[in-house]
Amino acid sequence: MRKRQRLTPLVSDADRELFEQAIGPVRRHQPAEPAQALPRPEPEARQFALDEARVLDELLTMQFDPAEIEIGEELSYLRDGYRPDLLKRLKRGSFSVQDEIDLHQMTGEVARAAIVGFLAEAQRRGLQCIKLIHGKGLRSRPGGPVIKRLVDKMLRQRDDVVAFASARSEQGGTGAAVVLLKLKR
Repeated sequence: MRKRQRLTPLVSDADRELFEQAIGPVRRHQPAEPAQALPRPEPEARQFALDEARVLDELLTMQFDPAEIEIGEELSYLRDGYRPDLLKRLKRGSFSVQDEIDLHQMTGEVARAAIVGFLAEAQRRGLQCIKLIHGKGLRSRPGGPVIKRLVDKMLRQRDDVVAFASARSEQGGTGAAVVLLKLKR
């Protein structure tokens, strides 16, 4: 490429001298180096965000209220008129479980009958502490953990139940309930 020659100066020497007297000495501007390209942003997981939003929508349209009883939620109940430390002792495992029943794989109706029969037998035998293994409802349909809800509801309605709570983790955790029964007099 050929350089262009200036035929006439753009600024005369007299103008340049006058400018320097008014402004001061001048130096030629050196352009700065071009800015480095900014790093590319991380990829955005759009599908993940959409999936998370769908989960929130599904929770709002579910047939059962997950706040009512959720998988893994602890059961806890103490009948009115009993000291709160009784429930604390039950949760800590201070009472020895004398018998248990496993309600896994039972339908609601079969489990209801089994619970009624088991509680009657426990009362007849004079047992004070029993365990109902209801499971966590991990394979439940949208209606939630059926047997766990059934156990919670039935035990609250029974006069012979003083207290119940989810078992300690080594006894089944939130998949089982330890029940304290009234002693026969």
